[in-house]
Amino acid sequence: METYKGVMILLDGLGDRPAAALGGQTPLEAARTPNMDRLAASGLCGLVSLLTSWVPVETQTGTGLLLGLARKDIKKMTRGPVEAAGVGLPLHEGDVALRCNFATLRPNGTTFDILDRRAGRIAQDTDVLSSHLDGMDLGGGITAQVCAATEHRVVLALSGLALSDAVTDTDPGAGRAAEGVLPCRARDPDDEPAARTAGAINTFVRQSYEVLKGHSVNRARAAQGLPPANGLITRGAGQVTPVRNLVAHLKLKAALVTGEATVRGLGRLFGFDVIDHAAFTGRSQTNLDAKIAAVQDALVSHDLVFLHIKGTDTRSHDRDAAGKKALIEQIDAALTPLLHPGLVVAVTGDHSTDSTLGVHTGDPVPALLAAPHIRTDAIASFSETACMRGGLGHLSATSFLCAMLDHMNQMHSYRPHEHFFF
Repeated sequence: METYKGVMILLDGLGDRPAAALGGQTPLEAARTPNMDRLAASGLCGLVSLLTSWVPVETQTGTGLLLGLARKDIKKMTRGPVEAAGVGLPLHEGDVALRCNFATLRPNGTTFDILDRRAGRIAQDTDVLSSHLDGMDLGGGITAQVCAATEHRVVLALSGLALSDAVTDTDPGAGRAAEGVLPCRARDPDDEPAARTAGAINTFVRQSYEVLKGHSVNRARAAQGLPPANGLITRGAGQVTPVRNLVAHLKLKAALVTGEATVRGLGRLFGFDVIDHAAFTGRSQTNLDAKIAAVQDALVSHDLVFLHIKGTDTRSHDRDAAGKKALIEQIDAALTPLLHPGLVVAVTGDHSTDSTLGVHTGDPVPALLAAPHIRTDAIASFSETACMRGGLGHLSATSFLCAMLDHMNQMHSYRPHEHFFF
């Protein structure tokens, strides 16, 4: 049986809600996308709910499932260890990793007010700031490893005896900055390792502010009228746990092209060949043509290539619906080299992000699949509204990946012992 190679294009935060700035259209509906429309017209369209209907997800969950994460292993996929893998930070048994944001803080009694959860989405000198926190002694034999990730994101890894990831976040989350920095607590007050870990995290937050508040990088930012990155807020604590992946289980050779640390970490945890370059960024400004060229090169020696583009999500979080529309048009133009017969092409996103509110939502994500010998529906354009009527229907992330693998002729019939994937 002839098999086909495939490319899945993941546009982070692709789905959206109608934006007043775009006359009541979503950025995808308003965008001119002749290439994606052509793919839609030659295949099938639908809507993907990444986890379950109307439950918002984060990148590690949505992207993880589209990359083949076993559904039964979702609970193991915490953000901290994924981010650590993404920046190449080695973790040892018992270590606890957390995802952090550089933030702009202001002391308020025993805690801090949050003036900006992302310190103006700082993108320069984060490695310098991180290096001044790396190796911090938190007492009780616990030390901190700190490594800069994408833009304002940072990875914190705690090393020491009897640590636990069963702790709460100090980051209140998007839209809740008014609550200030939250105290880290053990989820179970009687869990001594968790209480010990929470205490170390609280010490780290306080000591980081003392180190960063007068740092030369922040003095320079203040002189430029930029918010200082004078503190860190934490979330997504986790310990490394093996996870299962459908693509690897099928023994397919897979590559992942990305410039974003979280997605890079997922690829490494799944055993994919991760293709990165200085020109590939997790920001809106990334070299799309270079990414497409990397996909073409990877297809020579791989069965399946995933292309991840972060900028669509970033524009949504910045509440820039017009900018998201413009970026979608740039991405569409860059896809031309991938439109040729004999290649299975899928396009979707890891979640929806509302570019009016700047937050993830539970709206299903538009999806298209084009392949040789595929059934076609009556959809001739790619958008949220059009995909509601498509032949793929409303399906899960795992089912969407399986639809792609099936059209590559790489899926076999269901085997009960593989139930954990589905």
